Amino acid sequence: MIQHSTIQFLKALKKHNNREWFLENKPKYELAKADYLLFVEKVLNGIQAFDTSLSHIEPKKCVFRINRDVRFSKNKDPYKTNLGASFSKGGKKIDSAGYYFHLEPGASFIGGGLWMPMAPELKKVRQELDYCYKEFKAILNNKKFKAHFEGLDSSEKLVRAPKDYEIDNPAIECLKLKSFVVMMPISDAELLDKQLIKKTISAFESMAPFIHFLNRALDN
Repeated sequence: MIQHSTIQFLKALKKHNNREWFLENKPKYELAKADYLLFVEKVLNGIQAFDTSLSHIEPKKCVFRINRDVRFSKNKDPYKTNLGASFSKGGKKIDSAGYYFHLEPGASFIGGGLWMPMAPELKKVRQELDYCYKEFKAILNNKKFKAHFEGLDSSEKLVRAPKDYEIDNPAIECLKLKSFVVMMPISDAELLDKQLIKKTISAFESMAPFIHFLNRALDN
């Protein structure tokens, strides 16, 4: 479970997103950071039990910094109002598919997959989908997977069929995607529940075949 004080800190940061306030409340941030890192460590231990590709990853390599990169953003708020952790072969790097936990009051979620891959990687995933769509469809229709996730996020999607693929391709709706991601919302009440770690690990385990499919495509 996540401590109530961690949630309260993130709520306050959203209201006072400036350097002066953050420095004054840095001790509270350090406690929130430690709380989240402990949660990440326990979740990672659970993942490593069924996904040996993450056996070399350390918890601190999974957690994102709270400082925002504002160089190319219109939003100049210096800090993120969430705590995020990515569990993948590359730690928090995004060059491979992985599992993700997003902690943000009112907007937390368990997710995973491959977000906005570059053109060469996107081409590899589309090719694997074209060749092995029956296998991919079975992964998405698995009962354990469907118990946690409704399906692929389609917010980033082409209007037309991508180059080299026909509109009548059985996998066309998946081939149009720019990202291959699934998400399950987590309420603030669930964050405070003692079953949170168990629930998170269970969701990630059901996602494992999906992650392995994407990484197999990238490794080809």
